[in-house]
Amino acid sequence: MFRSIKLYIGGQVARDELLSRLAEFSYRRQENTSEEGDFSCRGNIIDIYPFTFEFPIRIELDVQDIIISVRTFHPLTGEILFPHTMTIILPVNHSFLRRGSSESLESFRTGLFKEDVPLDNFVDLAQGDFIVHNQHGIGKFLGFEKIKVKDKLEPHLAIEYENKEKLYVPASQMNLVQKYISFKTRSPKLHKLGSKQWERTKLAVRKGIQKLAWDLLTLQAMRMSLSGFCYSPSNEMHRQFEENFPFEETPDQARACQEVSNDMEKGKLMDRLLCGDVGYGKTEVAMRAAFKAIIDNKQVAYLVPTTILAQQHYENFSGRFKDFAVNIEMLSRFRTPMEQKEIIRNLSEGRVDIIIGTHRLLSDDIKFKDLGLLIIDEEQRFGVKAKEKLKAFRLSTDVLTLTATPIPRTLYMSLMGAKDLSLINTPPQNRLPIKTVVIEYDDDIIREALDRELKRKGQVYFIHNRVKDIEKLKRKIALLSPKDARIEIAHGQMPAHELASVVTSFTRGDIDILVSTMIVESGIDIPNVNTIIINNAYSFGLSDLHQLRGRVGRFNRPAYAYLFIPRDKLLDNDAKRRLEAIAHFTQLGAGFHIAMEDLEIRGAGNLLGIEQHGFIVAVGFDLYCRLLRETIGTFKHYAKNN
Repeated sequence: MFRSIKLYIGGQVARDELLSRLAEFSYRRQENTSEEGDFSCRGNIIDIYPFTFEFPIRIELDVQDIIISVRTFHPLTGEILFPHTMTIILPVNHSFLRRGSSESLESFRTGLFKEDVPLDNFVDLAQGDFIVHNQHGIGKFLGFEKIKVKDKLEPHLAIEYENKEKLYVPASQMNLVQKYISFKTRSPKLHKLGSKQWERTKLAVRKGIQKLAWDLLTLQAMRMSLSGFCYSPSNEMHRQFEENFPFEETPDQARACQEVSNDMEKGKLMDRLLCGDVGYGKTEVAMRAAFKAIIDNKQVAYLVPTTILAQQHYENFSGRFKDFAVNIEMLSRFRTPMEQKEIIRNLSEGRVDIIIGTHRLLSDDIKFKDLGLLIIDEEQRFGVKAKEKLKAFRLSTDVLTLTATPIPRTLYMSLMGAKDLSLINTPPQNRLPIKTVVIEYDDDIIREALDRELKRKGQVYFIHNRVKDIEKLKRKIALLSPKDARIEIAHGQMPAHELASVVTSFTRGDIDILVSTMIVESGIDIPNVNTIIINNAYSFGLSDLHQLRGRVGRFNRPAYAYLFIPRDKLLDNDAKRRLEAIAHFTQLGAGFHIAMEDLEIRGAGNLLGIEQHGFIVAVGFDLYCRLLRETIGTFKHYAKNN
């Protein structure tokens, strides 16, 4: 049995006993709770920053020591973020099992966890929710009931199963229960208590998970068996490059940089996924990795999904590396055929150190003299052919993949044993949440938004994802804008030189309002743009809306996102859920919640494949992730001992 503290609304907990147990779990009592492992107490309020949590939690007790609220809050601002029903707190020292057991030590070394050990520390249930009990299957949560146990009333979770049968689960065992995530399917069928059906379902899912885990670990083992280049340890030149970074690095950014650096110095092929919310500093991690490769006379390729992103990175890299003798080039349709030919020749002769480009970099005529590092931005945006080519790179070159499409934390935790993952979850200093409004189309609100932004010398994105009437919309916006506003259009069907010119002008601040398609979704990073207006927002995916909103708010001034829907438009349920989610999850670091919501709406086919999506539907997302973690741990344990 693993050690944990379980807290839930309505539960009674003696304040001093809770503080003493936190100290026993190696938590540090502090004046303020700001780092993992801290806790503090002010009267009836106890703040705890549990191990593996994104944010600290605040527990509020009444005069009888009954818990009246469990909420996460932002450690820097104190802002209340999310309310919760229950939470499970694990020890700081990772020791999930009881002290002194040999199983505890083995689990810590190999990641050999059982399905009963939770991945998600919150169990947020409302009456009527479908739930999954690890041992009994899918049921319906009816609420809390107090049942007499040994002459004492103890709180239990009441769960309804098939034929109205009820199961009462002691609150002390709530780690066995999680909310069922449905992934766009009908309401699940309730299981029958005492039947073999649930065990058969779980067995089938385990077999499917074993195939996925085996594929992941086989690829990992293949890479580990191949020799890679052993890069030099960081020296004075590396430190000088790091000191030139104009911002203060966040703790997560520093940790990710160190993890990448360690990988490159091992002499084994690196294949690391760097996951971080939009604007959280992934590019700087990539730049430091590129610098490390160049110092050892290796070439670097940076692959991006769009021409605009290639241009942006080319300009950013050129600025960041200007004090060092580094030759940086770009390959995309923004370069003429003659220019491309010369760049390709210089690349093959070793006269180009860093090449930034679109899928053009994967063409057969591209040859490197000595490629050491491939950086891939948003790999999921590339087609099947491109992904096949990238597989070959992974068996010969160090690869760093960046994504701003966050995966749910539970999946991240379960994959850690099979993939090298780095996570940037701390926002840059002075970053403010983006004020988000979902509203019916209104000319007066657009006029007011444009006027306010331009009055403070800022710039505006106006997103309209239809090329056929974008000119007409530009004329309408001109009528709603201040008289001297400079307005231009950007879309993927424009001639390359024209699009490049518009993007450059907007970046320099020579354009006030850019009326654009989704072409700006990835990568345009301009601190002076702090208002984005998205037309027909109901037609965008949730992760697309999150990415587009992330184009603003990169400066220390309030930023605004207006999501317009046509008047009297009847929205389907999925569109409503997307818009409700983007309006609700506005606080910094909301990417994981967006990812979870996106999975619920769209399903897991894009993330793990259609077959795995079916397994998730069968047992629920949380139990699926627990079984995946257990399977990966078992395979690794077996390999280590054989």
